[in-house]
Amino acid sequence: MIKVALFAEILIKDFDGAARTFFQLIDRIDRNEFSYLFVYGNGPEQFRDFKSVKTPRLRLPVNDDYSLALPALTKQHLYTQLDEFAPDVIHITTPSALGFFALRYAQKRNIPVISIYHTHFLAYIPYYFKNLPFLVKPVMNWMAGAMLRFYNSCDKIYVPTPSMLRSLEQIGINPKHMKLWQRGINVKLFNPAHRDCKFIQKVTGNNRKNILFASRLVWEKNVQALISLACLIDTQSLPYNLIIAGDGPAMKDMQRQMPYAYFLGKQHHEALATLYASADIFVFPSISETYGNVVTEAMASGLPCVIANGGGSADLVSHGIDGFKCDPMNPEEYLRYIRKLLEDPELHGQIRANGLATVQQLNWDTLANRYFDDVAQLAGKKEAKWIGKAS
Repeated sequence: MIKVALFAEILIKDFDGAARTFFQLIDRIDRNEFSYLFVYGNGPEQFRDFKSVKTPRLRLPVNDDYSLALPALTKQHLYTQLDEFAPDVIHITTPSALGFFALRYAQKRNIPVISIYHTHFLAYIPYYFKNLPFLVKPVMNWMAGAMLRFYNSCDKIYVPTPSMLRSLEQIGINPKHMKLWQRGINVKLFNPAHRDCKFIQKVTGNNRKNILFASRLVWEKNVQALISLACLIDTQSLPYNLIIAGDGPAMKDMQRQMPYAYFLGKQHHEALATLYASADIFVFPSISETYGNVVTEAMASGLPCVIANGGGSADLVSHGIDGFKCDPMNPEEYLRYIRKLLEDPELHGQIRANGLATVQQLNWDTLANRYFDDVAQLAGKKEAKWIGKAS
């Protein structure tokens, strides 16, 4: 039996893209091969029927949705629990205080560490410190240093896109420790078969073409570009609906600046799948993504994507083949490609078909098998004879 201690700031299944990714692994754990201990800050008091330890946490002032686990407040208890469990491998999701605690424990006990690069923190800093621009460079330097100390101490780092591999290598992270590991997609859930025109007409009350944006509503998703796009659509009196699925701390400001957009709040997976399949265009201006799950979800739903040419999500789209990429801060360019697609049904159909073909290559079972095999190899055991089945 291979024992893994997994450290995560947040252990809530649909909280964000990062959580959805590692829950794809959690839901495929073979209890005959692996035993997991979960250590986390935000989540249930007891995580399913796994061994689990919940730490004290502190809400972050820059983003009320997130909190920071404080392992130092319960250090001795954590060490006791971990030593009793005696993990063969440590999996750390984030280079936070909890992540560095886990890393130090692993180093003291000579335990190999695996991590998945979920969040491109360097891209967030300009948004968080936009009112204190003199702090941006020193904070970025500090963050880059922390990332170097953390990731260069890991034995294996899964990175979702080639651009993120290059970005991390540029700041000094050892490429020998990094491995390209993309994200999978549930093509049964996100599927054109879920298209329901009546569903989306109930949302808008009209028969106009529908442009969808789906994500957490935070400024680091470059939602200012989305606001500018909404203003262009309004001032040009274009017959388009702009639908916003998601919530977050930027929502109230966005509603104030986008009075004619339809804000639906956070949607559960089934409703979101129907929204994707029923809309006409997906727009995504974020450049802070390490991957961009929503882009592949839209493509799998038959929804042509017009996205920012930046961040990890840019690697998911081949410009002019299965979507379009724009100057991230140029709302006129987003609108130009949106109009091109909506006014040319043949082009719309071609981009749609190519997008569907692209995402068929992404399979969660294959990716999960690769992860569990790597965990087994890190543990010094024979390669796991494992076939993933989601629970």
